Amino acid sequence: MTLDPLSLTQFLSAIHPYDAMEPAALQTLIDAFTVKTFAAGEEIYGLNTPLEGLFVVYRGDVEIHDEHDVPISLLGPRNSFGERGLLRDGVSLTSGCAVTDATLLLLPAARFHQAMNDDPGFRRFFDRSRTEKPNTANLATTRVETLMATNPLTCPPATDVQTAARLMRDARVSSICVADQDSLQGIATIRDLSGKVVGDGLPFDTPVTTVMTPNPVTLPPSAIGSDVLHMMMERRIGHIPVCQAGKLVGIVTQTDLTRFQAVSSAELVSEIAHSNCADEMAVVTRRIPQLLAQLVAGGNRHEVITRLITDVADTATRRLLALAEDKLGAPPAPYLWLACGSQGRQEQTGVSDQDNCLFLDDSVTDADMPYFEALARFVCDGLDTCGYVYCPGDMMATNPRWRQPVNVWREYFAGWIKTPSPEAQMLASVMFDLRPIGGTTRLFEDLQAETLRKAAANSIFVAHMVSNSLKHTPPLGLLRGFATIRSGEHKNMIDLKHNGVVPVVDLGRIYALQGNLTAVNTAARLEAAIAAGVLSASGGQDLRDAYDLIAETRLEHQAEQVRGGIMPDNFLSPTGLSDFERSHLRDAFVVIKSLQSAVGHGRGMLS
Repeated sequence: MTLDPLSLTQFLSAIHPYDAMEPAALQTLIDAFTVKTFAAGEEIYGLNTPLEGLFVVYRGDVEIHDEHDVPISLLGPRNSFGERGLLRDGVSLTSGCAVTDATLLLLPAARFHQAMNDDPGFRRFFDRSRTEKPNTANLATTRVETLMATNPLTCPPATDVQTAARLMRDARVSSICVADQDSLQGIATIRDLSGKVVGDGLPFDTPVTTVMTPNPVTLPPSAIGSDVLHMMMERRIGHIPVCQAGKLVGIVTQTDLTRFQAVSSAELVSEIAHSNCADEMAVVTRRIPQLLAQLVAGGNRHEVITRLITDVADTATRRLLALAEDKLGAPPAPYLWLACGSQGRQEQTGVSDQDNCLFLDDSVTDADMPYFEALARFVCDGLDTCGYVYCPGDMMATNPRWRQPVNVWREYFAGWIKTPSPEAQMLASVMFDLRPIGGTTRLFEDLQAETLRKAAANSIFVAHMVSNSLKHTPPLGLLRGFATIRSGEHKNMIDLKHNGVVPVVDLGRIYALQGNLTAVNTAARLEAAIAAGVLSASGGQDLRDAYDLIAETRLEHQAEQVRGGIMPDNFLSPTGLSDFERSHLRDAFVVIKSLQSAVGHGRGMLS
């Protein structure tokens, strides 16, 4: 195929960075492009092979795969690829193939490098390693609502496959959501139509519900781009509907992630999702400290870093559950694996044990229990192998107490709320951070809402929970100093976890309880508390700032230990801080102490 110079100029002039180039410089660059065509399924370039140059998609779709042959992006017209390989001396760490018949524009490698030297705007666009500043937009900081298409193509359940195919063709999209009004029923993709309709010779009047994926996984608009990428890589899917309050509000595809790649954490997720045993996973999870150090060095916010690290643990858990079922057979009753503690709140760092439990469907029998005991042992042992050590307090699904039918869990929560003993307060604190990881989520949804409603309505229980939350106090000493640990291995240090982060976690849990808020993540709880009026705007912002400073100081401390070849921990020596750092850290502890005092005196808000 050939393109006339005018068409080529009009096409590139509408794409960044070419649209910002001087006309003469643009024209000399355009003259260097050649046109290449590829048939559907044809390889464009391979792994670890020299790249011909920079490719720009003129027509068609191109799929990029990582070194494990896992799809990481689907590119369409106006997208470029190959620049990373060219910046690595021409060798690619990915591979690419045409998904459909594709027409590509190729800028030869030598001409690419010349443009990199001659044009600052061209260089800034492609060489992100030299120009990207910390905290710039990426998958780890971009919310799904900014990535998604807000008007996804839909059809009613009664639609036949031929009509669905025509709708996709006319809209030039690769999927269609099957919805009853705004309620999502399923999703059908081009792959479904080609593989199930054409491949199996189904008649064209077959209902689309026959070939769709029913009840597909979804994400809320508040999720982040990395959630999308990790879910796609783990489940090998390319389309994720976005739902809010049960209604379909958008869709995110691999194309939407083209320039939003969270490569490091995604690689770990991908490798774990395709591991065959816990030992293989352990090889991957041993790289988590290095991931933490890289994320800190990149200037990412603490809640982003802990979210990405928790994603790795979530994937390991789900993979172990799948391997357990492969070994033990299909479960005799529906179950749900939940995480609590830092994993439940999506706040894991480089130091994490495991806290988990099992909810079993009420149809489970005594004869079924050995299966779930074996499943719990398999997963918890596997997590320990991966570095998520056994919980010192035995808060794990291997403990029969935390492996029970839903009706027993309902009794647990009701008892803790009715009689808030010290143990009940502690257990309730842990259990309010529960988050489903794998299995049948319906086993928890009603119970979560019911428990939160009953707990919030019981003023005596809330008062006891407030009292319990004040047991972790900031390390404030006299004369603007710190109250450091007095003896033992960590003498003269401060515990940034139990005396810094945990007090804010406890406050966030109390605000969620007082406001009947469903958020589990601490930062999300604080934001929700401010929005609900449980926490004043000024007091809430002060607490957020204090939490940010302490949490980021903790991660920077751990990253420095990783770089020094030391296992990360939570203990910091104040003597290693500058006067400026000590002053601000102490001010953060003062803010927390003030909010604790407000909550302890029943005010809850700090104006």
